Amino acid sequence: MKVVVCILLFAALAAAQERPNVLFIVADDLNCAIGPYGDDAAITPNLDQLAQRGLVFDKAYCQQAVCNPSRSSFLTGLRPDTVGVDDLRKGFRDTTDGGSTLVTLPQHFKNHGYFCQDIGKIFHNMGETQDRQSWSIDEVLYKGTHGSDTVYNNTPPKLRQTSVKKAPVTEAHDVPDTAYRDGQIANLAAMMLHDHPADGQPFFLAVGFWRPHLPFVAPKKYWDMYAPDQIPLPDPAEPPIDAPSIAMHDSREIRSYGGTPKDRAFSEQEVRHFRHGYYASISFMDSQIGEILNALEKAGHADDTIVVFLSDHGFHIGEQSLWGKTTNFELDARVPLIVADPAREAGHGEHTAALAELVDLYPTLASLAGIDRDLSERLEGVDLSSVIDDPARSVKDAAFTQHQQPFYGAPKNWEAWGYSVRTAQWRYTQWHAIDGGEIIARELYDHANDPRESRNVVEAHPTVVETHAKLLTAQFQL
Repeated sequence: MKVVVCILLFAALAAAQERPNVLFIVADDLNCAIGPYGDDAAITPNLDQLAQRGLVFDKAYCQQAVCNPSRSSFLTGLRPDTVGVDDLRKGFRDTTDGGSTLVTLPQHFKNHGYFCQDIGKIFHNMGETQDRQSWSIDEVLYKGTHGSDTVYNNTPPKLRQTSVKKAPVTEAHDVPDTAYRDGQIANLAAMMLHDHPADGQPFFLAVGFWRPHLPFVAPKKYWDMYAPDQIPLPDPAEPPIDAPSIAMHDSREIRSYGGTPKDRAFSEQEVRHFRHGYYASISFMDSQIGEILNALEKAGHADDTIVVFLSDHGFHIGEQSLWGKTTNFELDARVPLIVADPAREAGHGEHTAALAELVDLYPTLASLAGIDRDLSERLEGVDLSSVIDDPARSVKDAAFTQHQQPFYGAPKNWEAWGYSVRTAQWRYTQWHAIDGGEIIARELYDHANDPRESRNVVEAHPTVVETHAKLLTAQFQL
């Protein structure tokens, strides 16, 4: 009997060693204003290079445009309503029936012989731990607030030149990258890659960057990459024509930081400065990605490692009059997604228009690694590997996002849930009252003719509304 067990164990270890590694990189609050998506304003040479090695999904969407619900969704392979996380504090182990036995994406890889390590913010940063049972060793650099990751809050109060309640909205100090968590995260990730044997146990390394989330802070050299007067202004800067008020918010996240006016609109100079900070933060993060990709290459892992890059959701920097996330608009729902699999000959340097959702990542990565048996029975995403093999293919006709308004504050203040569906041409959203569930507003945006969602055309296309309303009803049991 012992011989049989040893043979089976040896076979399992041998099979594991033949599987690809996974480098899973997550940005925080990054919209599609980056190089691979055609925005020349953001300087991202390393993401551009990664895009040349992989497939860029041009139409990938989160399931709720705020950190905790989005991350809980794609890390469990379950939609927000199923996993039960709809705010910044709930934990999926507590909200889900059988949560203690729920298997997360990294945990699934760990259960199949992978060494799984988390460096940075992968699960949400609130609470004492992320999800220790998902990892082979303790998580690091995952805890704290974004405001505490500033030179300001790491300077003794007596030495501070200004005094603000939370943190300054921007910083541009002449400091090394490691003055901020993302620089430290990149260093640790690079060390792990150098130390891990090229012929050893396969790894699932999750790297969670804290930027470009507010506050917009980065070492001065990244600010200097941009000419302040050349930073583009938001387009469109006004709310969508005929958009219902429930679809909007008061941009309270950015206004909670020092240096932002609380009782008036931002001036043009302020708008350019805040956008400058967002772009500098992106370039700072991009440089850290470069350090990690260089380490992957030098350590001999590049040819057998799947690299995935994504953001937990998008972000507004003044477009449609909004700053922040927490809406059902395209700019918050759409996310960057790049999958680079060196074992796949197709897709390198290509883009796909196939609709994708972050909830699809779990089954897709398991499929690429050959550990996807029986997953379809418990996951709610679909396998995108056939799209990676043939970027012209499509595996779904719709992507779904949801959000409540007004989001910030206690749930007792929520007035409505917005349920949104994105198809090839259209984004349609229905707003349902928290009390009673009746429809109180509708939105429809024509992406063939109005990709920036500047006008709600719901009254002009009743047939489109009818067909898309049926998709929402079926998906959300409305």
